[in-house]
This record gives sequence, C-alpha cells and structure tokens, in this order.
Amino acid sequence: MTRRDLAVLVLACAAQFMVVLDVSVVNVALPSLQADLGFDPVDLHWAVNAYALPFAGFLLLGGRLADLYGLRRAFVLGLALFTLAGLAGGLAGGQGTLIAARAVQGLGAAVLAPATLTVLSTTVGEDARPRALAAWTAAGLAGGTSGNLVGGVLTDAFSWRWVLLVNVPVGVLLVVPALRLLPAGRRNRRLDARGAVLATAGIASLTYGLAHAGAPSGGFVIVAGAVLVACFVALQTRERSPLLPVRLLRIREVAVGNAAMLLAGACLNPMWYFLALSMRDLLHFGALRTGLGFLPHTLLTIVVGLHLTPRLMRRTANRTLVAAGALVAASGFLWQSALTEDGGYLTGILGPAVLISLGGGLLNTPLTAAVTSGVPAEDAGAASGLTNTAKQVGGALGLAVLVTLGGYGAAFLAIAGVLVLTAAAALLLPGRAPDALAPNTAA
Repeated sequence: MTRRDLAVLVLACAAQFMVVLDVSVVNVALPSLQADLGFDPVDLHWAVNAYALPFAGFLLLGGRLADLYGLRRAFVLGLALFTLAGLAGGLAGGQGTLIAARAVQGLGAAVLAPATLTVLSTTVGEDARPRALAAWTAAGLAGGTSGNLVGGVLTDAFSWRWVLLVNVPVGVLLVVPALRLLPAGRRNRRLDARGAVLATAGIASLTYGLAHAGAPSGGFVIVAGAVLVACFVALQTRERSPLLPVRLLRIREVAVGNAAMLLAGACLNPMWYFLALSMRDLLHFGALRTGLGFLPHTLLTIVVGLHLTPRLMRRTANRTLVAAGALVAASGFLWQSALTEDGGYLTGILGPAVLISLGGGLLNTPLTAAVTSGVPAEDAGAASGLTNTAKQVGGALGLAVLVTLGGYGAAFLAIAGVLVLTAAAALLLPGRAPDALAPNTAA
C-alpha cells in the first residue's frame, strides 16, 4: 500500500467511523437528553429516528452525487453537512432544533457514507484494495459497537451534548485532507430529480414502516413505501440519466451480492440490539458493563477482518469466504440462543462471540468486494449507495421481524437460519477469485 493509499484509507475509515457511530451513540444519552429538553416519552424516539430515516432514505441519491458531481465535492458536502449539523445538535436549546439538526446530520451521512466506499473502490490500487476494504469494514463495525460505550462515557463524564459534539473537531480535521487527496472528477449536473424523490420517499417510508410495524399505521406506510419503490424501479428503466442505472443490476456480483448483503444486514445489524437486551435482562449488566461486553465482538472481528480475511481473499473466491463466514456465524448464534439467567458471560456471551466474530470477519469484506467489483468507474457511487441501502433496509427489516418472535433465544435462532440462507445466496456469486475481477479505475 502506497503512502497515498494509506492516507486515503485513513480518511475514508475516519469518516465511516463517525457516520456509523452516530447511529447508536445517542441511545445511552436519551434519559439525560429527555430530562434536559423536556421530551415527551412518546416523542423521544425522534432523537434517534430523525437521523436514521434520512440516512436510509437518501443513500441512493447520496451515492449517485459522487458520480454526477465528482467524488471530492460529494465527500466534502457530506462531511460539512454532518459536522455542522452535529454542532447545531450539540448546542440545541429545544426539541425542534435538535430533531432538525439530527435530520440534516442524517442527510449528510447519506452523502458521506457511500463516498467513503467509493473512495476505496476507485482510488486505492488493486493490490491494496482487499486490505483497504477490510479496514473500512472494521471502522464501521468499531463505530457501531462502540456507540453505546462512547455515549455512556461522555454522558456520565460531561453531558448528553458531547455525544453530538465529539465528532465536530474530527470532521473539521478531515476537510483539508479530503480536498488534497480526492479527485475532483466529472461535473455532470444532470440529476434524475423524479427518481431521487421516489427513491428517498420510498426507502424512508419502508424503513419507518418496518421500524414501527406494530403500530396501526405501520402496515399502511410499508405498502406506500413498496409502491413508491416499484414506481422508482419502473422509472429507472426509461430515464436517460437514472439515479440507479439498471445496467448495474445486470452485473451478477452486484445483483446477487446485494441480495446477500440485505440478508446479512437483517442478521448482523439487529444482533447488537438483542445482545444488549439479553446482557441487561438475563445477566443484569448496566449500560457501561454492557458496552464493555461488546469489546470481544469488536476486537475479534477486526483482527479476523484485517489480518486473516485479506490473505484468504488472494487465493479464495469471494463466494466461498462469504458462505463459510455465514455458516460459522450461524453456529455462533445457535450457541447464543441457549443463553439463560443461569449462564455467565464467559460461556453465554464470550464463547458465541468467538464464532460470531470469526464468521462476520470472514464474510463482510469479501461481500463488500463482490458488490463493488466489475462496476464501471462512472457508476461506482451508485453501486456504493445501493450497497449501503441494502444493508440499512435489511437491518430495519430484520429488526421489525425479529422483535415479534417473543424472546431472545428465538431471535438468535432466527438469525442463525437467515445466515444459512445468506450462505446459500453467496454460492450464486461467480466463482472467481477477487484478482480475476475487472478492477475499477479512478474517475
């Protein structure tokens, strides 16, 4: 990896870490935030959903912006929105200001997250790309799993405001290297406005409806979202400059890989929710102890993803690694489903964590590599947006279904079953090693 590749990698990973961290960092701070700003318990969830809904809804649009207006512009725009909105949220004096700031921050994240993946798939050299994707995956995982721990520490030591302010100096520091390192790219100002509206409204509606599936209006919102997404897909087949080029879906790695990504997202995203609740309710852990309880999952996945998986990817097909990782993780969730109040941390959490983390570390990077391989440079942003969307919608779908199963054991068993389906889907990927795939080139 060249010095420039390394600098680009640090930039992309730092931005990805911030984006994923902000999905969960507010959770532990909610009681303090509620007391300070006077939120009604019914409306408190908007402190979280105001970020999550724009994030999921605008990912396709955010990814395409890098293709149309250049990677540097998209990255810096997303970074600026994310950072300034974090500052506004941290200084908010009322509920409306906080919710608006979180919504703008989610919009910034939707532009920034696909750009971080596009950076690596179009600017990092082909030989260094597997290690770069592994580091990017690890940064996202570290951001997601450390959110509760960081939020608890900052809230206890300072106040809830610092869970939003903590990313502001980091965002400011990233602007200069982004301007120096990233290519300006093309400047084609034609944007599929109708597609952007339909995709954003449809995906946001699906995400909201799935997250509130038990509410009376949940089913209606899901149907409305599905209709909007269907209209979007129909429009893309006729649009001259589509938001999501249909030609992408003709690439086998993209079509099959994103189906597997959706299934994996339905398992690996909601697992943190059920693990946190099971540690709290069955092992009686507090917030800080629960956050520390996640450290083995994070560290093991990072070690496997950074050191073992890239080596295996040099001589093993992506589909083999994804399928093997999904099956290993499934065995871990099968073990995890046996957790009871009589179980301890070592056998009830740490033991399954070894298998879950090994499997997750094996499947994440080759799956990401598969869905971005063979994609033309002019569509790299759209492909990144599609991948992030599949992961987010899969997570919302998985959580909505799993919470209805009535128990942590049943949820973990269901996750194991879906991971077996993920392994089956992965076997439909082309049986080529990554170095045989057509490389992306810088825009």
